[in-house]
Amino acid sequence: MNRLPITRALISVSDRTGLVEFARRLHGAGIEIVSSGGTASALSEADIPVTEVADITGAPEMLGGRVKTLHPDIHGGILADLGDEAHRSDLAERGIEPFGLVVVSLYPFESAVAAGAPDSEVLENIDIGGPTLIRAAAKNHAWVATVVSPDQYAEIADQIDEGGTTASTREGMAREAFFHTAQYEAAIVNWLEKDEADHLALALSKVSDARYGENPHQPAALYAAGVSKGWWAAADVLQGKAMSFNNYADADAAWRLANDLPNGSAAIVKHMNACGAATGELMHGAFRMAWACDPLSAFGGVVALNGQLDRETALEISQYFVEVVIARSISDEARAVLAPKENLRVLVAPAPSSHDLNVRTIDDGFLVQRRDSVHVGTEDWEAKSRQPTTDELHNLELAWVVAAHTKSNAIVVVNDGAAVGVGAGDQSRVGAAKRALAKAGKRSAGAVAASDGFFPFRDGVDTLALAGITAIVEPGGSIRDGEVVAAAQEHDVAIMFTHRRHFRH
Repeated sequence: MNRLPITRALISVSDRTGLVEFARRLHGAGIEIVSSGGTASALSEADIPVTEVADITGAPEMLGGRVKTLHPDIHGGILADLGDEAHRSDLAERGIEPFGLVVVSLYPFESAVAAGAPDSEVLENIDIGGPTLIRAAAKNHAWVATVVSPDQYAEIADQIDEGGTTASTREGMAREAFFHTAQYEAAIVNWLEKDEADHLALALSKVSDARYGENPHQPAALYAAGVSKGWWAAADVLQGKAMSFNNYADADAAWRLANDLPNGSAAIVKHMNACGAATGELMHGAFRMAWACDPLSAFGGVVALNGQLDRETALEISQYFVEVVIARSISDEARAVLAPKENLRVLVAPAPSSHDLNVRTIDDGFLVQRRDSVHVGTEDWEAKSRQPTTDELHNLELAWVVAAHTKSNAIVVVNDGAAVGVGAGDQSRVGAAKRALAKAGKRSAGAVAASDGFFPFRDGVDTLALAGITAIVEPGGSIRDGEVVAAAQEHDVAIMFTHRRHFRH
């Protein structure tokens, strides 16, 4: 294995994590360190010999530090192809020594944005010299190793101790370096585009492989743009097999639904649709009611609990086959109950983040929208027939949230704080109603229903009312709203308009 010794390194970092220890190892290996600004000061204060960039270029920093390393005496030493006699001649003529290592961490642009800094401060955190150094070194990875993160310090220092960097290491670091600058530029583009959105830049890095895709023959992986704040990134996976594409998708759907419901709620999702949801004073009671909604569909689903997974609930869950259980917290007793189910994935996770970008693919293109949000308050709802009772209104709220999380066309039937019938993904509104009622059976008597879209005809209301539904919530907005309201009045059904649709495809 051929190794390329390093005799000279350029270091320019805003993140000083591990800097002194790393620089000491470089100095101990006889490597000259060139630096500037705060990095040079930090090294000098640690009694590590450092050559100032200005001493090499003969040009002091200017424009408040905006121009430091942008100079031929620096970039010539980085970009020179040492296998090219003409390049070596140019270096010799200018008295330029080549660099074998470039270490850069960029100005914390994303941190400034996240902190809500004023635009002037954010602009000052757009690094210019740093990305230029990184790209130059990465382009010339045949001769230069490029380090863009303190996480790489140990690897590069170990290789130096072993005689130098390998070609495969330098190439791998170049790939990381170019992605790093692409990600940085993407963040800048998206910040500048925040009010226009004519351009959207996504630089995604793989977080982990998924067990497989929607089907076992499809490879799949989980990617994130930068450091993800998603619940899955902070979740503790306590046990179980690796997550598949479907597991992640269903877990996200279930967890978002559970967190839009009150504390103490349970939700069960299968194929991205709710097949049970309930609220209760005790978690195991809420789970039991959620499971009772549609036990056949719940088999092999994802259980999400907005609260603690306790021993009683774990005992209830352990009676059934489920793929994933996700909760806010878990008791030691519950962990002991579920531990023998080795294939069951058990996750403890924070609430979903506020990230609201929703992206899906079409043929060689992307559809992008802001993620739907569900307003659960009823103060803006409009009663179009009689006023619902307090119990009906409580159940309508639950039905409305579950409907918003269910694929269209969707009708959700709720009775006594629990979904008892979910009609999902039907091509017609009345078809979704019939499907929900078929699952609810006798439980539809005295229940309420929610529709994610308006009723285009009165047949949906007639179908629900004849099955015993006493109150309905829907967006309204049909040209036949008058006929729909008239149907509700004829059946003495309370009907509420939200004036907001929740289609989900």
